[in-house]
Amino acid sequence: MRLLPVYRVSVYVPVDHVQRVVDGVCAVDDLRIGDYAHSAWISAPSTEQFRPLEGAHPTLGGIGELVRAPSVRVEFCIPRDAARLQRLVEAGIRPHHPWEVPAVFVDESSMPAP
Repeated sequence: MRLLPVYRVSVYVPVDHVQRVVDGVCAVDDLRIGDYAHSAWISAPSTEQFRPLEGAHPTLGGIGELVRAPSVRVEFCIPRDAARLQRLVEAGIRPHHPWEVPAVFVDESSMPAP
């Protein structure tokens, strides 16, 4: 078995914006893995929480208010290419995500070659 080095990108998205974010990412990159495109994993809804501080411009809640909102984890993998990763985050996720600071996590991982 041969392993491919990849970035695994996870982003937490409010339930009502999942398709918008996925479509934004796929408009920037086809997320191709072997003979499959638009490869992504979308988890079951969970809950995220945050408290906007002075200077924030929250989409939900007010300054100092603890907010809990349903969200979904969207994950996808791409080959380890820093420019591609930056393009996906800056053009695919941020403009389509409703939060001022989206929760985006990037791990270096490996996956079996197709």
